[in-house]
Amino acid sequence: MIWNEPADAQASNSQLEAKLWDSANNLWANAALKPSEYSPVVLGLIFLRFADVRFATVHAELKPAKGSRRKIGPADYHAAGVLYLPESARFDTLINLPEGAAIGEAINAAMRAIEKENTDLADVLPKTYHILENTTLTQLLKDMKAIPMDRGGDTFGLIYEYFLGKFAMSEGQKGGEFYTPTSLVKLIVEVLEPYHGRILDPACGSGGMFVQSARFVEEHHKNPTAEISVYGQERVTETSRLARLNLAVHGLTGEIRQGNTFYEDLHNCPGKFDFVLANPPFNVSKVDKERLVDDPRYPFGLPKTDNANYLWIQQFYAALNAGGRAGFVMANSASDARSSEQEIRQQLIESGAVDVMIAIGPNFFYTVTLPCALWFLDKGKIGTDREDQVLFIDARHIFRQIDRAHRDFTPAQMEFIANIVRLYRGQAPELTQGSQAKLQEVFGTKLEGNAPSLPPSELKAAEDASSYNASSSSPSGRGGGEGKPASITYSDIPGLCKVASRAEIEAQGWSLNPGRYVGVAKGEELSDADFKAQFEALNEELVVLNAEARELEELIAKNAAEILEQS
Repeated sequence: MIWNEPADAQASNSQLEAKLWDSANNLWANAALKPSEYSPVVLGLIFLRFADVRFATVHAELKPAKGSRRKIGPADYHAAGVLYLPESARFDTLINLPEGAAIGEAINAAMRAIEKENTDLADVLPKTYHILENTTLTQLLKDMKAIPMDRGGDTFGLIYEYFLGKFAMSEGQKGGEFYTPTSLVKLIVEVLEPYHGRILDPACGSGGMFVQSARFVEEHHKNPTAEISVYGQERVTETSRLARLNLAVHGLTGEIRQGNTFYEDLHNCPGKFDFVLANPPFNVSKVDKERLVDDPRYPFGLPKTDNANYLWIQQFYAALNAGGRAGFVMANSASDARSSEQEIRQQLIESGAVDVMIAIGPNFFYTVTLPCALWFLDKGKIGTDREDQVLFIDARHIFRQIDRAHRDFTPAQMEFIANIVRLYRGQAPELTQGSQAKLQEVFGTKLEGNAPSLPPSELKAAEDASSYNASSSSPSGRGGGEGKPASITYSDIPGLCKVASRAEIEAQGWSLNPGRYVGVAKGEELSDADFKAQFEALNEELVVLNAEARELEELIAKNAAEILEQS
C-alpha cells in the first residue's frame, strides 16, 4: 500500500524554533565551537528557562501555613514536582547581570547551585559557559527569554526535542547514537501501549523512549509519575547525562545508569519489566563473548558471528516478565540473518513471544539512509490463540516527505499502523488522529464510532478468556471519547499486512522479513526509490554475510592448523 504525504505547513512553534536555532548557530559561527561543544550549552539554557518557568508558577502559589513559623524550602518545591532554584540560579537574576559581570562564570555557578539543591541532577548540567563571550551569552539568554510562558501544551518539551533532533543532524553519525526520530518512538509506544508499569531501555541514549511513554500516559488521562517507572542504561557518560537532563526537562524522574550493557546488568533485568523500548546500535562488533557465558540475559545462546544484534534482541526478551511487551528498532539484516543467528531467531519464534514485525522505509533517521525494522515481542500472548501467529506489516510506502533526504510519519499514519495491530489483537481502533478514512478505505468496513481500546490489565483478562474483546464497555481512559464499538475487523491486505502462522514462517527459513509475507498489492510496481532501498538493504545483508564468511574461514584455517600439528 502506498500512502505518501507532503511536508505539512509550519507548526505553531516553528517560528520560535527557527529563531532559537538561528541563535544556536551563531554560537557555531562566532565562537568557533563544534556541534558537540555548543549543543550542551544551548540545551542547558533551554533546561534552565524551562525549570525557571515551572519554579515561578509554584513559587507564586506556595505560602507558609497560617500561624506556622516554618519557612518554605527546597523540599516543598520537590513535593510540588518542580526543581528548586536558588536566587542566584533564576533566569531573571542571570539576564539582569550588569554588562561587566563574568556572565559565563555566573551561569556555571547557577548550574552548580541547582545540582546542589536537586540531587537527581548531580553532575548532569553543563558548566562550560565561561568559554563564551559576554555578548554571546547575553544574546542567548535573551533568545531563551523569548520562549513564551503562556503557551499551552508541552512547548518547552517540544522545543527541547526539536533541538535534540537538529543537533543529531548537525553532528552526523555521532548524533544518531543518542537520538531516535520521534515518529518511530511514538509508533513503538502506540503499539506497546505502556499504560502502567516498569519500563526499561538498556540503550537509552537521550531518553526519548521514556519521554514518549510518559506523553502517551498523559494523553490517556493518567499521571505518568504515578503510573510508570523508568530505568535506563547508557554506555556513554555524556549521553547518560543528556538522558537525565531530558527527563528533568519533562518533569520525570528515573534511574539512569552509566555502563556497558553487554557486560553490566545494572538493573538486574531478567524477568523484571513490563515494557522494554529501545533503539540499540546496529551491527556492533568486537563484543567479548567470553565475558557473556552463563549470563541469563542470553537464554538462546551466543551468536557465533561477530555481530551483537542478537545479543540485544535476547536482552530485550529476557528482561520481560510473564506478561511483558517489548518494542525496538533493529537492522533489516537481522530479520533474515543466517547461521547461528537463524538458530536463535527460530528459538525466539518457537517461544511464542514474537508478536508484530513492521518494515520501515529509508531516510527516517537523520544520519543513516538505510531502512530498518520494528520488532515487537509479547510474552502475554504465550498460551493464547495467537501464540503461533505473527503479524507482518510492510510500512515502507507509508511516510511524509519532510525534505529530499528525510521522512517521518504523520499522526494519522502512525495511528493507522498502530490500528492494524489493534485490530489483529481484537481491540477497537483509535480514531483521534485522522486515520478513520484510511481504515475504511483499506479494510472496506464502515466504522461506527471511536470506541476506547482495552488497557493491559483488561487485555490480559480477555486473553484468559481465549480472545480479546473489542466491544468491552469497560472504560480505559483511551483518548477520544465515547461511541459505539467499531465494527471493523482485521483482514490480510496484500502489500500491507499478513498474519502468518509458525508453519508458514518455518517454510520461509524462519525469516521475520515482512516483505516475504505481505506480497505486493495489485497494480503496484517497484519504483526507483524502492529498488534503491531494497538494494541498500541487500548490500547491508551482504556485508554481514561476508563477515560471517571471514569468521568461518578463520575457524577452518585454525582447525586445519591444529590437525596438521597433531599429525
